[in-house]
Amino acid sequence: MKNVLLHGGMAYVDGVFAVADIVVRDGIIADVIPAVSVTDEVSCGEYSEIVDCSGKYIVPGFADVHVHLREPGFSYKETIRSGTEAAAAGGYTTVLAMPNLSPAPDCMENLALQLEAIERDACIDVLPYGCITVGEKGQTLADMAALAPHVAGFSDDGKGVQSREMMLEAMRIAKALDKPIAAHCEDESLLHGGYIHDGRYAREHGHKGICSESEWGPIARDIEMVRETGCRYHVCHVSAKESVEIIRKAKQEGLPVTCETGPHYLTLCDDDLQEDGRFKMNPPLRSGEDMKALLEGILDGTIDCIATDHAPHAAEEKSKGLAGSVMGIVGLETAFPVLYTKLVREQKLLTLERLIELMSVAPRRIFSLGGGRIEKDAPADIVVLDCEESYTIDPESFRSMGRSTPFTGMKVYGRCVRNLRAERNSAE
Repeated sequence: MKNVLLHGGMAYVDGVFAVADIVVRDGIIADVIPAVSVTDEVSCGEYSEIVDCSGKYIVPGFADVHVHLREPGFSYKETIRSGTEAAAAGGYTTVLAMPNLSPAPDCMENLALQLEAIERDACIDVLPYGCITVGEKGQTLADMAALAPHVAGFSDDGKGVQSREMMLEAMRIAKALDKPIAAHCEDESLLHGGYIHDGRYAREHGHKGICSESEWGPIARDIEMVRETGCRYHVCHVSAKESVEIIRKAKQEGLPVTCETGPHYLTLCDDDLQEDGRFKMNPPLRSGEDMKALLEGILDGTIDCIATDHAPHAAEEKSKGLAGSVMGIVGLETAFPVLYTKLVREQKLLTLERLIELMSVAPRRIFSLGGGRIEKDAPADIVVLDCEESYTIDPESFRSMGRSTPFTGMKVYGRCVRNLRAERNSAE
């Protein structure tokens, strides 16, 4: 990819869309030519390729701060290659990889294995998390100081840190290292074998439920420690209405608290459950009231960004219904079309500009990732979206090795048709 002209598209510049030509040279945005200078016909001239973007949107590549790439240790579920190809197809140019791996990145020796695989196989930018505790077992703190220069932050995602004292010490260290804690908030003492939301569907169908307090209780506990330490604290996959309110009050207090939720929590609730493993994730789909609270949190800024919690599994692991299947669904290839179709096009709750903020700009700001802007001399981590293309979600077409999604068969609008970051890596 040498000299490319993205011609006549609606470019997202300084938070708004305007018709522009984007000139890309050797992976860098060489020029942004405003509408007044855009002509109907462009000569090939010095460009190796001219891409007609009329009727399409040119946006900063999405950044997902919560994905599971499964390598090393679980390559039968996903690999860095397949996971980043799925991300690129979904419009992502940066992803942050969770540490529930084998070996877990709790020291530099283990992290080095992951970094080598990323360097070798990733087709977009991947930044890992380091563990909070050794092996994510909650007993001993990981070597956070050694890991810090190489990771986006610290997390024991997949397991909540059960010990208050352990989390308090981790926050003190993270504060000194100027790194965020990305917390999987789950009080295991309140689970009681549950695997879907403790709501109407669970009661009517004889399933064991997970109460919302198992999520919001640890959030409330941790925010007390944020108040004490000043640590940057990011709440993963918020699903409950009480969690939204607790985080809202923490933000009003001025605490350094941010959070994410997932596309499935914003568009589905336990009324949509089916007896199928593709509806099983952690935290679970909660009630319609919880979904409404999450949408309100998006609208008023309490919820900072949207992350997929992309969690691929082998087909057999997801084939045992709600009770027997493992938790986790894929999301990198469905996030934008589902959110655009449901929240922008149909419900008109969000503008496309706001959706780009939630999926690209805000995640980069929270984790100091850079990018997220279309401007001269910036890296061309940009994608082209066709928001008029409609299709039916078919997991058999996924680049991901995972196929389990609750959105199978859904008619959607919006597809990433060019990903310049992935193309640049492929050319190098």
